[in-house]
Amino acid sequence: MLKIIEASSFEPTSLFTPLDAATLETAGGIVDSVRSQGVNAIRQFANQFGERSDDQPLLIEREQMKAATGRIDQRDLDLLKRVAERIRSFADAQLNCLSELKTPVPGGFAGHTIQPVDRVGCYAPAGRFALPSTALMTVVPAVAAGCPAIILATPNPSDMMLATAFIAGANQVLAIGGAHAIAALAYGFDGFQKCDLITGPGNRWVTAAKKIVNGDCGIDMLAGPSELVLVADETGEPETIAADLLAQAEHDVDARPFMITTSREMADKVNVQIQIQLTALPTGQIAQQAIQNGGAIIVESTQQAIEICNALAPEHLELHCVDAQSMASQIKHAGCIFIGSQSAEVFGDYGIGPNHTLPTAGTSRWSAGLNVFTYTRIRTFLQLSDVPNSLVQDTARLAEIEGLIGHQQASLRRQH
Repeated sequence: MLKIIEASSFEPTSLFTPLDAATLETAGGIVDSVRSQGVNAIRQFANQFGERSDDQPLLIEREQMKAATGRIDQRDLDLLKRVAERIRSFADAQLNCLSELKTPVPGGFAGHTIQPVDRVGCYAPAGRFALPSTALMTVVPAVAAGCPAIILATPNPSDMMLATAFIAGANQVLAIGGAHAIAALAYGFDGFQKCDLITGPGNRWVTAAKKIVNGDCGIDMLAGPSELVLVADETGEPETIAADLLAQAEHDVDARPFMITTSREMADKVNVQIQIQLTALPTGQIAQQAIQNGGAIIVESTQQAIEICNALAPEHLELHCVDAQSMASQIKHAGCIFIGSQSAEVFGDYGIGPNHTLPTAGTSRWSAGLNVFTYTRIRTFLQLSDVPNSLVQDTARLAEIEGLIGHQQASLRRQH
């Protein structure tokens, strides 16, 4: 059951649980081994974790991915194609919002071009279950951005994951996972060039490895445990609210499902439904533990609910309220907002369009979810042909103020 929390006693704090020292140390050792020993270390870890035997290739090519499409159910193949198309359609629409720029400046022109990242490593977990949805979510936007080389890393790739990689548009599959996969993507190995950017969620060792390699390559974000905040007024449907909270809770035992409501009666009804639905949920044992991480926060008004939402800055925010659209316009911090009771977070998880790789732990205050822009670079340019003396003098004086006389002299060479 969700514990009942009065808003007056609730202290919104960061939901983030820092990576513990032991995890960072273990991941760091793995990363260092891969960086220094290359493919030998990768093979050692692949054997240790039961991913690849010595006679199996680490890299799987497009031809083998395509062959896997013939080994899965045709209905599933059609499903993958539909979902990939929805994700691609949204990514294309996003990219079309951004245009190249050329604008006059004193003495010429300046602007920017939109360049895709050259080599991208996309990570898709395969812990309790393989996650084709994450493969689609990470690879398809990279394809839409125009990235020339896209590698999907996932441990023990099944036919379903290989087929998904093919449909999504990956160039290769790296058939390993964990911290050693992140290190392999970041530093490369014999026959495999390092990646410029690594994206996608994973367990704490994957997250720790991404933290460690950040700077040697780019990363999208450090993903923490999944979060849902669901706001409901007295018009909410307890059965549906309970189902949405449990859908979040079944991710893993560290998931954080919260409900905020103006009605104590609604909280009680939802708790009854949680107990009923848990008994029939195959993942109930996990969900039961995760439910304890959250709670039902009782507020006096929707305005107070909005204030708490903004303080929490959750990964997912569902609004089951009469005035959901108005409330959404007042939310400043959230990874993705699901407006209205029909806008289930699970539709976002499974490819209606927007990405499901979202900022956790309050990081939506300064960052956004994975999207087509993650895979692009806005590269600026300057093209001057007739530099006005006023610009020369402004530049020379600022350089003098900063004591950079070489800069001053370089600008004065353009004076006429």
